[in-house]
Amino acid sequence: MPTPLSNPTVLVVTPEVTYLPEGMGNMSNHLTAKAGGLADVSAALISALFDQGADVHVALPDYREIFAAHTAPVLKSEFGRIRDKMPDERIHLAEDRAFFYTTTVYSHYGSDNIKIALAFQREIINNIMPRVKPDLIHCNDWMTGLIPAAARQMGIPCLFTIHNIHTVKALLASIEDRGIDAAYFWHHLYYEKMAEEYEATRESNPVDFLVSGVFAAHFVNTVSPTFLNEIVASRHDFVEAPLRQELTNKFHADCAAGILNAPDPSYHPETDEALVQTYSADNHTEGKRQNKHHLQRSLGLLQDDRAPVFFWPHRLDPVQKGCQLLAEILYRVVSKYWEQHLQIVFVANGEYKDVFHNIVAFHQIYDRVAVCGFDEALARVAYGGSDFILMPSRFEPCGLPQMIGPLYGCLPVAHNTGGIHDTVVHLAPDRDTGNGFLFDIYDSTGLMWAMDQAMHFHGSPTENRQRQIRRIMRESAETFNHDVTARHYMNLYEKMLERPLIAACPL
Repeated sequence: MPTPLSNPTVLVVTPEVTYLPEGMGNMSNHLTAKAGGLADVSAALISALFDQGADVHVALPDYREIFAAHTAPVLKSEFGRIRDKMPDERIHLAEDRAFFYTTTVYSHYGSDNIKIALAFQREIINNIMPRVKPDLIHCNDWMTGLIPAAARQMGIPCLFTIHNIHTVKALLASIEDRGIDAAYFWHHLYYEKMAEEYEATRESNPVDFLVSGVFAAHFVNTVSPTFLNEIVASRHDFVEAPLRQELTNKFHADCAAGILNAPDPSYHPETDEALVQTYSADNHTEGKRQNKHHLQRSLGLLQDDRAPVFFWPHRLDPVQKGCQLLAEILYRVVSKYWEQHLQIVFVANGEYKDVFHNIVAFHQIYDRVAVCGFDEALARVAYGGSDFILMPSRFEPCGLPQMIGPLYGCLPVAHNTGGIHDTVVHLAPDRDTGNGFLFDIYDSTGLMWAMDQAMHFHGSPTENRQRQIRRIMRESAETFNHDVTARHYMNLYEKMLERPLIAACPL
């Protein structure tokens, strides 16, 4: 790929290698998911960038205990993938006791997380940046929120990616006590109140880490274009005003974009070892039949190869994921399609799990609905054995199940919002377009309508249905992969390196 510099050096700073645990603070908790989401994305993106010829370096904390032990297996495996792909001199482990002996990436104590974040950023700013001498820095989320300010002061263009909207705050005095010379770049940070003078600000005006990252970065991206547009349009009241305003400023300065994440490469029905039988687009009928049979038998469902199976693939969170919409219509939809043996499989944790257990027990529909805790292997078999996935999310910053499902011939039934809007098109078999079933109004009636549409497709002639699923699987494999995502990031890096760095997007 042509670049304005001779193979410019890109430093990817990715400390937030797992999602945040629940209970860490504001409404952003509802944007979190099972451990490993950002680890998957970071490792696959870095690998793809390296494969495409970028002079890419990666910096992350030296989680010695996690890397050495059997804790946090997702982090350990993704770090291993980066190590296998890249030469050691391109992997820069920030060293500090703050994270040497921790067995989890995040503590449930906010003060501990701030210490880890400051120790990590101190090592990046003081040691790794001077050693690597990057032409561009790519930071991720609140734990790297001070680095864009330092980069701007140094004249290094910086991209700041928002995966989730959690933030923390700390005083300049606390930041400096951890060894970061914040006085050097304090005027590029974002504070709770207007900051006009350093000494008056230092001990009384907290710095917002996430908003500082947006404020100081030369370019910002969210992990879906539509979610960015929704924030700018004030569609989501859980996005706090400072973050919304700074994202809006970047958006109108043409310094913000949305770049979709992509599923981990291991999600592929031809190679997925968790499946009872692997399959491709060409022989998906038999492969999905075998996986459906295993899924039904292992979960105590009525065994019927022709039964439509709907799969709930994510946590049971009523704030974001819309599980209450399904609860309202669960018995009605099962009853409506009783003769067709409609079945619903949950492989998820969350506060609404007991609600579904109670509905199933009250109506004695154990052979039609299975409510299971999250299990990675079972979830993969469910992708392989199900016909549809349910994603009635109220909002979705990106979402991955609606991309994973079509890879397995499992079509999404979803609310038309955020990353879902960017990845799901309502199916039109007569035009050979679309890959799922979308509803626009966020209520149980809308979800019921979309499930009816899915059932209509399920009842269409077998040959026509198989042809559409074959098309969708092939198109999804071409579209939902990290090579595509990496190309978008590389194009953005190139755009940033072509412009006057400091003056292009004034603060």
